[in-house]
Amino acid sequence: MSKNSFNAKKNLEVAGKSYEIFDISGIQGATSLPFSLKVLLENLLRTEDGANITADHIKALANWNPAAEPDTEIQFTPARVVMQDFTGVPCIVDLATMREAIVDLGGDPSKVNPLAPAELVIDHSVIADVFGTKDSFEQNTDIEYERNQERYRFLRWGQTAFDEFKVVPPGTGIVHQVNIEYLARVVMTRTVGGVLRAYPDTVVGTDSHTTMVNGLGVLGWGVGGIEAEAALLGQPVSMLIPRVVGFKLTGQLPLGTTATDMALTITEILRKHGVVGKFVEFYGPGVVSVPMANRTTIGNMSPEYGSTCAIFPIDEEALRYLRLTGRSDDQVALVEQYAKKQGLWHDPSVEPRFSEQVELDLSTVVPSIAGPKRPQDRISLSDSKLAFEKTLPTYFSDKTSREEVKAGSTRVKNGDVVIASITSCTNTSNPSVMIGAALLAKKAVEKGLKSKPWVKTTLAPGSKVVTDYYDRADLTKYMQALGFHLVGYGCVTCIGNSGPLPIEISKAVNDSDLAVTAVLSGNRNFEGRISPDVKMNYLASPPLVVAYAIAGTMDHDFEKDSLGQDQNGKDVYLADIWPTPAEIQSVIDSSISSAMFTKDYASVFDGDHRWKSLATPVGKVFEWDPKSTYVRKPPYFDGMPKTPTPVVDISGARVLAVLGDSVTTDHISPAGNIKADSPAGKYLAEHGIDRKDFNSYGSRRGNHEVMIRGTFANIRLKNLLLDGVEGGFTRNFATDGRQSTIYDASVAYQSAGTPLVILAGKEYGSGSSRDWAAKGTALLGVRAVIAESFERIHRSNLIGMGVLPLQFKNGDSAQSLGLTGEEEFSISGITALNTGGVPKELTVTAGSKSFVATVRIDTPGEADYYRHGGIMQYVLRSLLNA
Repeated sequence: MSKNSFNAKKNLEVAGKSYEIFDISGIQGATSLPFSLKVLLENLLRTEDGANITADHIKALANWNPAAEPDTEIQFTPARVVMQDFTGVPCIVDLATMREAIVDLGGDPSKVNPLAPAELVIDHSVIADVFGTKDSFEQNTDIEYERNQERYRFLRWGQTAFDEFKVVPPGTGIVHQVNIEYLARVVMTRTVGGVLRAYPDTVVGTDSHTTMVNGLGVLGWGVGGIEAEAALLGQPVSMLIPRVVGFKLTGQLPLGTTATDMALTITEILRKHGVVGKFVEFYGPGVVSVPMANRTTIGNMSPEYGSTCAIFPIDEEALRYLRLTGRSDDQVALVEQYAKKQGLWHDPSVEPRFSEQVELDLSTVVPSIAGPKRPQDRISLSDSKLAFEKTLPTYFSDKTSREEVKAGSTRVKNGDVVIASITSCTNTSNPSVMIGAALLAKKAVEKGLKSKPWVKTTLAPGSKVVTDYYDRADLTKYMQALGFHLVGYGCVTCIGNSGPLPIEISKAVNDSDLAVTAVLSGNRNFEGRISPDVKMNYLASPPLVVAYAIAGTMDHDFEKDSLGQDQNGKDVYLADIWPTPAEIQSVIDSSISSAMFTKDYASVFDGDHRWKSLATPVGKVFEWDPKSTYVRKPPYFDGMPKTPTPVVDISGARVLAVLGDSVTTDHISPAGNIKADSPAGKYLAEHGIDRKDFNSYGSRRGNHEVMIRGTFANIRLKNLLLDGVEGGFTRNFATDGRQSTIYDASVAYQSAGTPLVILAGKEYGSGSSRDWAAKGTALLGVRAVIAESFERIHRSNLIGMGVLPLQFKNGDSAQSLGLTGEEEFSISGITALNTGGVPKELTVTAGSKSFVATVRIDTPGEADYYRHGGIMQYVLRSLLNA
């Protein structure tokens, strides 16, 4: 029940209905706030309870000082939670485990139940095993169900066991595209105390690219699964009132450029500017000219530049998109009138107060790609060949061949594109670039061009609407003629589900250690993520993915080098087949309608015959199958007392890994391939699983035994405790100090009762909001991570698992302090947390050296989580005492 200290409860009449709203316009200072902070202000007004959210919190936000460093903690209550299956399965596993734990402690299992709408979209499990055929989709879907039956049955149980939890079955679309096309409300409605209430749609998601919905004016961001679980169970998200970076857009995109080029340019600008942990908000006259598909592309890439969100305000373009995607007239009217009443409607002439400002003239954007291993490393397409030639030698080894190598009936060499994939949420929601790709394919086919025989070509749209408009525009046949057959509606290549390369290609690449490449229309191109056979990965727009499939190599200058010859022997260049904006718009106008969205989403939760035929367990408490290798009861609550035990200092610790800069959550907890000779592979083999059925780490996140063994198991991880070794290895000081797998070393350390620490560089934990990167770290026995800087979500997740994040003081690093990782570590002063405070610094002793590190427990709420041993333990105890 809101205290309503500011007398903000008002009524809004829309289309004959009366809605209770919490009007922010009467709060002093509210009108000049950025859009995103106005949404937060309404959230605090509506949830004010006098204890966790007080009038002082509301005043602090309304009187926000944009120049000040964040120091005021607030409690944000998201309206809903959205999940994908890789991160959603462990989330539901944890909730099922919490139900058992609360019973063991004498509580009611039904207390563990979502209090806000929660929707999970199964989109991360389909793998492009089969490609290049008309039945690739059906075959891949059959294989997906065969591999994942245990997980899917478990999710169907969750759908029946938990209130307010819905599942979008496989083969429907990518979570973020389903979110913008169907799940997002923009303005929520809910009956509270018998009164119909309207309030802004806000969301947290178990995927970092939840920010895609920011393009639609919905405030939301990615959190780890453990934070999402807390939000599901009614716990607010603890956060500091953030700095807000205003990004002014002027001008218009020039001919020949795409939303992808714009997003990569913005990524480069903001990564250089530094926006980690900040909100980014777009404003200015150029916003009006940015279509919704481009806005959502920019919002999607927010994790790539490190911001918490990247939001556009609500305007006429948002309403147009809602109508296009089949939202009701009443809903569109509510969004418009609510936004205007609350001051959430975009006015290009008004400049809110911002902490910092950045500007881009859209007319300066040029065609671009990014790579070979980070999304912020943008390369102008005109410079791409030169940039590739400079980078390639760094991927050579002594045995690397510089000549072509025979691969079955074809040949491959360094720089060849062996994967060309139109995939991921970033671009496949955007009709402009998707139709652009198909029109480019049409023109290429009409001139007699073909994809090169060594290229694995895949098409994985974000929703069925894409294939609907391809069919309606008669473009499908041209995509198929170049090998871009539908392989699935899902994340696919971008998450590492690219599937195996043809055997002869893979053998040639590995036998000669070739540095081959992948080109994908995704958002992530980290090392070791896309395919174990591919060293270099480039992000590009869908039309460029098609162009690279035809070129067949990164060693290609699209301005000077031809793509081949037409039927008359005349050279064909990219400019000859690049579609014009008028051509693209003509197809959009004639082939996309709101009826498509209405049809495709009419039965979105029903699923096909495969989903409906799954045998589904029943009951409030899940019956675990002891033989399952997919879903197992994790040990988080084993022996947990009703009250937390005091935290203690760390002494006698050893270093599990010394890591460099930009170590991503993919390095810490890979999502893709499970190697047969890895600890996880050996575990599965010991449990009778054939190599072909290993599936991926991502699909096995419901089994902690696999995931512990997969932590720090990325094939490209470089542990500086070892010289020139890549992969999940370390030196085991619990025995003889020699090389062993990280998992085996962890087992030895834990048997000896030795706590562990990780030393790391800058941007530790960047990338996906992967809770297993923190869960696995904790279950390996790591008690603290000392890094030069942390990415926001991973730092939060570490605390959520009871792992202490410490940051080297400015300028310090493991190298500058002369730390080798061979030392014994102690960390003193942690016990100060037991008295309720949070020490700003702690003393770390490493062998004969001593230094001071900053404590990165940033809010009182995080301190509570750490004192309880983690966020799940904190929530469980809260529910028990409720």
